[in-house]
Amino acid sequence: MNENPYSNHQKKLLLVDDDPNLILLVQDYLEFQGYKVKTANNGREALKVLENYYPDLIICDVMMPEMDGYTLIENLRDDPNLCWLPVIFLSAKGQSEDRIKGLQKGADVYLIKPFEPEELVAQVESSLKQIKRILDYTNNSKEMEFSAKVPANIELTPTEFKVVQLVAKGMANREIAIILKVSQRTIESHVSNMLNKTRLHNRTELARWAMESNKI
Repeated sequence: MNENPYSNHQKKLLLVDDDPNLILLVQDYLEFQGYKVKTANNGREALKVLENYYPDLIICDVMMPEMDGYTLIENLRDDPNLCWLPVIFLSAKGQSEDRIKGLQKGADVYLIKPFEPEELVAQVESSLKQIKRILDYTNNSKEMEFSAKVPANIELTPTEFKVVQLVAKGMANREIAIILKVSQRTIESHVSNMLNKTRLHNRTELARWAMESNKI
């Protein structure tokens, strides 16, 4: 079985907070620890970032203008492509009812401000390890099911072949559209057609199939 690619790429984080000083300090510290970090000032901006950026974990303030952390996490948990993302809440509200509310909303960790940077990194690493264990278990248990799911002798058009190669490289539909000089809607149509042909569920499975069947 191929090693889970989740375990050997630079971990990407999305940091969401309306405090520019906290953003600067936390981003610098996390990047010093080897993480790739993108930032957003509120939940609404974070959702825009997530259209083209696929983090391994989100660190999010609770109280923010335009869209707070509670509303952001509700959007994440309702999205089948994002619902699995671990979320660490940051908040100055440290009462037990506040922590309970945050966890009930779907946060994996509730960290009270002010916090030590080392504690945040430890929580990030713990959450990422937990996700890796879940993905490893899922991959192991579904390996045979996945292999049998795709019909034999799938035929791709030349354009579909180019698209699936770029999907397997982790590129977003928007990036692929720029490279192939077509609309994003056209790329989405090609991806949808390939999912129908292969009977797979999402771009991640499509990328895995492309790698395992030597399409790249």
